[in-house]
Amino acid sequence: MACLSGFFIPRIFMVSNPNYSCRQECRAIITLIGGDFLYFAYGAKETEYLISRDKKLGEAIRRIGHIDRLTDEDLFSSVVHHIIGQQISTAAQATLWKRLISSVGAVDAPGLLALGRNELQAIGITFRKAEHILDFAAKVDEGAFALEALAAMPDELVIKELCALKGIGVWTAEMIMIFGMRRPDIVSFGDLAIMRGMRMLYRHREIDRARFEQYRKRYTPYGTVASLYLWAIAGGALPELTDPAPKRGKGSKA
Repeated sequence: MACLSGFFIPRIFMVSNPNYSCRQECRAIITLIGGDFLYFAYGAKETEYLISRDKKLGEAIRRIGHIDRLTDEDLFSSVVHHIIGQQISTAAQATLWKRLISSVGAVDAPGLLALGRNELQAIGITFRKAEHILDFAAKVDEGAFALEALAAMPDELVIKELCALKGIGVWTAEMIMIFGMRRPDIVSFGDLAIMRGMRMLYRHREIDRARFEQYRKRYTPYGTVASLYLWAIAGGALPELTDPAPKRGKGSKA
């Protein structure tokens, strides 16, 4: 399950609309995080298709403009990056990632295994996350998990394979598929900001699974690009749109 204060809400992005620009902030975060990054590639083919399929999303796309969303260049480090980033803030993840880079250099299986659990904990990674990272590194190093084989698999099988790893659930697998594999048709039901963006755009008080599937099928085969815009909407790209979800009372439990 995603957390609204985490790395992905919204994950680092830049848009061409001069009224919604965070280029200086993004450069600062890139400098803080370190490592190699690419942008999620899309263009007129994808946006024109979505515009033709969904009037409300199409208007949002026109107003927001192109989104330059950072992705991870290396799949192995992307998995590690996402395990570290679970349920912590953007700033905390960036700090931990910079410390890891400083400690190990290239984030690969041999380097992490040589570093060990105590050193991972020493830089601030929790015991459980350190165990999950080292288990993943060991499986890749021993050939028990063929990371490169994921590229040829359909989305459903990639999720199944990633979820077989310790510490990775469906939402984390979907984020790895977007930001580590740049898969084109991922819309996550487990992502709180995707849900919030849908509620804001379509003015629903809640989005159940059936309604979510209706929209997801409408976006196919370019669901990931739709996700970029839903994240942007949830992050305030269209300031007049508010979240119509019912407000919790003071006595409500989280």
